[in-house]
Amino acid sequence: MERWQNRVAVVTGASSGIGAALAKELVRAGVIVVGLARRVERVEALKEELPDELQSHLHALKCDVGVEASVAEAFDWIEAELGGIDILVNNAGLLYSGQLLTMPVEQLQHVLQVNLMGVVYCTQRAFRSMQQRDVAGHVVLINSLTGHHIIHPPSESLQTLNMYPVTKHGITALLEIMRQEMSGLKTQIKVTSISPGVTRTEILPGDYNILPMLQPEDIAAGIMYALATPPHVQVHQLTIKPIGEPF
Repeated sequence: MERWQNRVAVVTGASSGIGAALAKELVRAGVIVVGLARRVERVEALKEELPDELQSHLHALKCDVGVEASVAEAFDWIEAELGGIDILVNNAGLLYSGQLLTMPVEQLQHVLQVNLMGVVYCTQRAFRSMQQRDVAGHVVLINSLTGHHIIHPPSESLQTLNMYPVTKHGITALLEIMRQEMSGLKTQIKVTSISPGVTRTEILPGDYNILPMLQPEDIAAGIMYALATPPHVQVHQLTIKPIGEPF
């Protein structure tokens, strides 16, 4: 991680789970971190968990990644105050438990907007910053096992994932589209997709709690590994599963 010392990383969905765990790891590794979240007070609270000398390296910004104007405001601040973006981790995600055939369409649209368009909004701004400054940056997409195949719910429960796997399949497609575009535009920017198995986060449906489970820190460690690879190495897709997972 030496080449990322004092560089700027943006982590979306930094208020809890994988985003919160990663924000702390990046700061401890010498990176300046901007944590984007709707619940910005939770990111502020993360500072209290850091050593005093590192607390100034974590910036908390209120941002709803599903709203383009909110993303623009946050990234404008980052560029004005910190000079640009070197790492982007698209971690923010949303899941309303229920059935696609019966739940309110507004909820389905919200999941699509946050999980897919939010990634597009943030990545466009980060890419522009990297390209304009000729930085060999890194974009990370937090995907899911459900971005590769539709998993059956545990026991005899109803399928409750609805739009979530749809958006994660979209992330799988975005990964390769972004890789080809970054290469075609003659940049040295990397893009990596991380696909966790069942992980203990706030959006996990309750009926999945009976399964073997990863912790957010496990996924943060995988992201740190991908970021720490040499400039000529690109981790394209990394899948992380708990031992004993049935999928």
